[in-house]
Amino acid sequence: MRDRMRRGKMLVTGGTGFIGSAVVRRLLREGYAVRVLDDDSRGCASRLADVSAEIDWVRADIRDGVAVQKACRGVDSVCHLAFLNGTEYFYSKPELVLDIGVKGIVHVIDGCMKEGVRELLLASSSEVYQTPPSTPTDETVPLSIPDPMNPRYSYAAGKIISEIMAINYGRRHFDRVIVFRPHNVYGPDMGWEHVIPQFAVRMSALSDRADGAPIPFPVQGSGKETRAFIFIDDFAEGFLHLVERGLHLEIYNIGTMEEITIEQLAVKMAAIGGKRISIVPGKPAHGGTVRRCPNIEKLRSLGFQPRIPLEEGLRRTVRWYEENARNRPMEGRE
Repeated sequence: MRDRMRRGKMLVTGGTGFIGSAVVRRLLREGYAVRVLDDDSRGCASRLADVSAEIDWVRADIRDGVAVQKACRGVDSVCHLAFLNGTEYFYSKPELVLDIGVKGIVHVIDGCMKEGVRELLLASSSEVYQTPPSTPTDETVPLSIPDPMNPRYSYAAGKIISEIMAINYGRRHFDRVIVFRPHNVYGPDMGWEHVIPQFAVRMSALSDRADGAPIPFPVQGSGKETRAFIFIDDFAEGFLHLVERGLHLEIYNIGTMEEITIEQLAVKMAAIGGKRISIVPGKPAHGGTVRRCPNIEKLRSLGFQPRIPLEEGLRRTVRWYEENARNRPMEGRE
């Protein structure tokens, strides 16, 4: 085993989540020592089962300030990912989203300051842009909460608060603070509540029509809404570029500029399973964004370039959901 301390030790909060586990694996691969703080309320330690012996584990809630401070002890940097993700939670449990988000960043900053940790990498979100004034969207556009009465914006509000705190504490108390905004990261084992796994599950259950006509496939909204999806391996590579080359008090989008409509996404996924579908538009989500595509030129300036085409990433993802369909949680559960 390579010397894990040659590149320093990083605490990853939320390290058993979909994105967190990919970050942990990439850090280990590059020779970093890694400590993971998670309570598995959203993540799953089994994602890291094959590298578990290489990880320093802390089983704790990010809202436990004492535990977070102890987890910060003896590390060189912190990557803060712990948050409550998933659109369904934004609407149904906005107070919990904010509780985890705001207490989490407060405890991470306090823990770093008390334990002398001088580097913080903060995971924000594309949700902070809401309906951006320009697309592709760069990191300088204004952030906003269009309607404080809409519970959806609990998540974006928590992320904006986290960014503002990290940046302003970073001016005096840290040597390096980096904020990164992931955009529609996808891949195998990403959970069951996002658009790609939902489409994968529904399409696997479709039966071909006897008359050979395309199969009706309902979607939320018109189907003309756009997103730009980045495969999890490419995301992890982009994150590593920030760890090794990112600049103090800078914000970086991590994503691709390959914009696609939800209708086109559904058709591509259906074709992977050998099916033809016809889109049936539905009611849009209240507060949803019509277009979302990041400008990643800032990250490209550090040498990053996405490498996995959407079609390839979708094939890998669809295959995983087909093979693991029996493990899908019961309706109404995580």
